[in-house]
Amino acid sequence: MSEHPYGFLSLAPPIVAVTLAILSRRVLTSLLAGLVAGVLITTRGDVVQGTIDLFEKHLWSTFVQPDKLRIVCFTLCMGATIALIHATGGMRSLVAALAPLARGRRSGQLGAWLAGLVIFFDDYANCMLLGNTLAPVFDRLKLSREKLSYIVDSTAAPVAGLAVVSTWIAVELAYLQEGLANTGAADAAAASPFELFVACIPYRFYVIQALLLVMLIAVLNRDIGPMLRAERRAAAAPPSGDDHGSSAALPSAHWLTAAAPIVATLLTVLALIYATGRANLPTRNPGAEPTLRNVFGAGSSAVALQYGGLVGLATALALSRWGAKLAHDQLADAAVIGVRTVLPAIMILWLASAMSRMTSNRSFEEKPTVQAFEFSDHRLYTGDYLKEKLLNWSEGGGLARWLPTVIFVLASIISFCTGTSFGTMGILVPMVVPLAYAAIGAESMAAAAREPLFLASLGSVLAGAIFGDHCSPISDTTILSSQFSGCDHIAHVNTQLPYALLAGAVSILLGTLLIGLGVSVWLLLPLQTAAMIGVLLAFGGKVEET
Repeated sequence: MSEHPYGFLSLAPPIVAVTLAILSRRVLTSLLAGLVAGVLITTRGDVVQGTIDLFEKHLWSTFVQPDKLRIVCFTLCMGATIALIHATGGMRSLVAALAPLARGRRSGQLGAWLAGLVIFFDDYANCMLLGNTLAPVFDRLKLSREKLSYIVDSTAAPVAGLAVVSTWIAVELAYLQEGLANTGAADAAAASPFELFVACIPYRFYVIQALLLVMLIAVLNRDIGPMLRAERRAAAAPPSGDDHGSSAALPSAHWLTAAAPIVATLLTVLALIYATGRANLPTRNPGAEPTLRNVFGAGSSAVALQYGGLVGLATALALSRWGAKLAHDQLADAAVIGVRTVLPAIMILWLASAMSRMTSNRSFEEKPTVQAFEFSDHRLYTGDYLKEKLLNWSEGGGLARWLPTVIFVLASIISFCTGTSFGTMGILVPMVVPLAYAAIGAESMAAAAREPLFLASLGSVLAGAIFGDHCSPISDTTILSSQFSGCDHIAHVNTQLPYALLAGAVSILLGTLLIGLGVSVWLLLPLQTAAMIGVLLAFGGKVEET
C-alpha cells in the first residue's frame, strides 16, 4: 500500500477549525483558518498557489455544486418565508392555536420530538422546517433555543438514517452493496443490502439511544451541564414584548397564513422526492421494484427542497399580499430581513462543505481514482489516514470481539474531523463489510448476516458516523440546527455535547463491548436506556415551571 502523503498533517484543518471555534466562538473565521491550513499543507507552504487553490479548487468548486446551490436556494426561500409569516402575525396566531397542545415544558419538548420523528424523510428538511416553526412555541414556554436546536439536531440525522423510506437509504444501500462485492463470498451477489440494512438496525446503539434520550429528558424534566444552565436562564427571563400590550399594534393574520406555506413546502418536498425517485430509479437501481422505499431512496432531496422552498415562498407572498393585505414595500422589507437572517448559515455551510471536500479522497473534477492518493495536490485523504492507523490494530490480531467498538470509535473520529456522516459511511462501509466478514470466519454471507458481531460492526459504522456528526462544530446538520433555531452555534455545540457523549458512552460500555462478549442485543437496548435514566436522575437538575 502506498504511503500516505501527509500523515498526521491531514488532521490539521479540522483540528485548527474545531479548536479555534471552541476558543473564539467565531465559526466563520475558524473554518477559514482551517481551510488556509489545509491549502498550505497541500501546496507545501506555497502561499501564492495556496491562495489560488483556496478560491478555485475549494471555495468556488464547492459553491457551484448543483446540490449545494439548491440547498442555498431553499435556505434563502425559507428565511424569506418565515420572515413574511412573522410580518403578517400569522406565526403568532399559529402559536396561539397550538397553545392548548403545548401547555408546559414536557408537552412542548415532546411535541417537538414527535414533529422531528414525523419529518423522517430528510435531515436537512427536518432542521430547516422545524427550527423556525417551533421557535415561537419554545419562547412562549420559556424553553431555551439551545434545547430547541438540540431536539432538532438529535432527531434529524438519526431518524433519517433509520428510516427505510428516506433520502439516506439509497446512499446507505449503495455503500453496503459495494462492501458485499468486496467480500469475495460465493453468495455475495445474492445477498440483499436492504436485508442487511434492516438486520443491523437494533445494533445502531447510539442512533436509537440518542432519539430516546430526547424523550427521556422531556418526560423526566431534567437537564445536565450547560443545557441545565441555559434552561434556567430561559425560564427566568422576562416575558417577551409580544405577550403584552405592544402586540395589539401588530398585525395578526389567521394562523393558516403561517401554516399554509409550511404545509405547502412539506407536501411539495414529499411529492418531488417521489417524482424524482420514479425518474431516477431505472438508472440508479436497475431492475429494482418501484416500491415506496426504493423510490424514495432514489429521489433527489436537493431538487425537492429547492422547489419546495420556492412553492412555500410563493404561498407566503400570496397570503401576505392578498390575505394579510401587506403593501409591496412591506413584503420586500420582510423578505430582505429573512434573507439577511439566513446568510450566516449559508456562509458557515459553504465553508464547512469546502473543508469536508478538502479532507476527502475525491478528485477536483470528480474523476475516478486510478492510483493511490492520485489527487493529493488538493485532497488530504484524512479518512484514509485514520482508517489505516486505527483499523490496523484490529486487522490480523484475532480481535473480532473488539471490532464493533473499534469501528464505532473510528467512524466517530472520522465524522467529527470531516463534519460529514455520509462521507464517513462512504469511507468505511465498503471496507468494514469484508473486514467483519473475514474476522468472524463465516462460511457464507448468509451465515454472516445472522452473526451479531457482523451486524454490530455494520451498525457501528452507521451509528458512529452520526455520533461524530453530532459532536462536530463543522457538521452541516449541526450548523443548520443552530442557525434555523436561532441559537448561537457554539452554544448549541456545548449544550448538545454532554447528551451526545452520554448516549455514546452507553453505546460503547453497554453495547459494542458487551456484544463482543456474547450478550444479546435485546438485553442491551433496555439496559442502555435504563442507564441513561439513572444518569439523568442522579446528575440532572429540574427547571421549575413558571
